[in-house]
Amino acid sequence: QVQLVESGGGLVQPGDSLRLSCAVSGRTVSGYAMGWFRQAPGKEREFLATISGGGSNTLYADSVRGRFTISRDNAKNTVYLQMNSLKPEDTGVYYCAARSSAWIHTTDGRYDYWGQGTQVTVSS
Repeated sequence: QVQLVESGGGLVQPGDSLRLSCAVSGRTVSGYAMGWFRQAPGKEREFLATISGGGSNTLYADSVRGRFTISRDNAKNTVYLQMNSLKPEDTGVYYCAARSSAWIHTTDGRYDYWGQGTQVTVSS
């Protein structure tokens, strides 16, 4: 069974940066494509970024492209989301997800395992 644990959330000001981490246990993460999703208050969960099993392919939502960077360290079984130039609309619960395929996907229904989420609040 694959388990995911997110960390790194918190309260920051607009324009600040934050790095989220997702520690994966139970399986070697290199065989899994990984994704980050976000759910804002009163909204549906939305796709943010995804990375292939080997790390060579990435894809971003328009809302975060150029500001967020997804990366992975398969030796550490960890995936990261570097978030720069944060905006108040980036506020929400951030989820890490893994799918039982090395190929990227943007749909949350294609992911098999989920973390518990970490809160990110961007406010002045």
